[in-house]
Amino acid sequence: MSVKITQLEAENVKRIKAIQLSPSESGLTIIGGRNNQGKTSALDVIAWGLGGDRYRPSQSHRDGSVLPPRIRLELSNGIVVERAGKNSDLKVTDETGRRAGQQLLNTFVESFALDLPKFMESTSREKAATLLRVIGLEDQVEVLEKSERELYEERLAIGRIADQKAKYAKELPSWPDAPQELVSAYDLIQRQQSILAQNGENQRKRERARQLEREKQELRRRLDELQEQYEAVCADCDIARKSALDLHDESTEALERDIRDIEAVNIKVRTNQDKARAEADAKAYQDQYDALTVEIGEVRQRKTDLLQGAKLPLPELSVEQGELTYQGKPWDCMSGSDQLKVSTAIVRALKPQCGFVLLDKLEQMDLETLREFGAWMEAEGLQGIATRVSTGEECSIIIEDGYAKAVETAAAAAEWKAGEF
Repeated sequence: MSVKITQLEAENVKRIKAIQLSPSESGLTIIGGRNNQGKTSALDVIAWGLGGDRYRPSQSHRDGSVLPPRIRLELSNGIVVERAGKNSDLKVTDETGRRAGQQLLNTFVESFALDLPKFMESTSREKAATLLRVIGLEDQVEVLEKSERELYEERLAIGRIADQKAKYAKELPSWPDAPQELVSAYDLIQRQQSILAQNGENQRKRERARQLEREKQELRRRLDELQEQYEAVCADCDIARKSALDLHDESTEALERDIRDIEAVNIKVRTNQDKARAEADAKAYQDQYDALTVEIGEVRQRKTDLLQGAKLPLPELSVEQGELTYQGKPWDCMSGSDQLKVSTAIVRALKPQCGFVLLDKLEQMDLETLREFGAWMEAEGLQGIATRVSTGEECSIIIEDGYAKAVETAAAAAEWKAGEF
């Protein structure tokens, strides 16, 4: 069972003249009153009584009092804690009546429970580290966080290069009508020479046909003597003529134009090739970026699975990128009541034997939020002793001018006197 405070008595501490308080076993016990009446002094009394001299107020003796400070705390485990006398010496008595000291109190009193603002004012990363230490995952999550940071930095660098490559590729001009490969002047000239050679051959054949035609004319004049020769020549002439009719000269005009335009065409081809290479380069970096994004997602999922499998002090608590979150919100985006709830849950988990927590300045909560927070504390079996600038019915007691008054009798101004409980 966790240890709770069952009774508090104090005199002449800071602004306290004389108070007596029996806190509720669970839920909130609210100490109300106006400003500068001694509410926070009541919490300082508990912190000093249970936490030792490091919580002793710098001016612990109440101004105007001739009597020294006196504190008496009764705990649910039977231990009685007292501070009294000129030096406010500590006296701890256990349930068997044996004397003990601060070392016994330290076994079940959590320092953050006495000074919750100290936890709340720590950085989000420090809170996250505390949570991970509580659930025993500090080393494992640290490894995953380191892996995630390295992947993130690598992805960031790759992403910047990918953006630069894509921008460069986009800015390069493009020529859709240009061929895919560079045009070769040698190939074009070879093709031109081939056509010219073919045309020369055609010309030779035409010349041969004309020569045969002349020979035929000559032979005709000698037809009587050379009939056989004439017939043979006529046959050759017919063949040559028919062959010449099937010949077709190709134009070199297009090739000549291509040769003239070869450099302009190749400029376009090179530009298109540069653009294609730049786009391929950019895509390669984008693919690396996407792959790293997948890796980061896998690391984050492993971390999420690890945290989901842990016994958390509060559902929906998590650690994202090394910082504490609740319901997906970082610390600075949580409501004041959620910050208190998260802090209380983590502090309680640090030392489960400590069943109470001190909460100062709950006037930041409206009454509905206050009731919800108190109900949560009660459901968790936690004892909260809190202060609030108020004299309303939500207060368990009201401190006025250093004295404690029950809420229902506050108007009657029934005051205790120093030394009387």
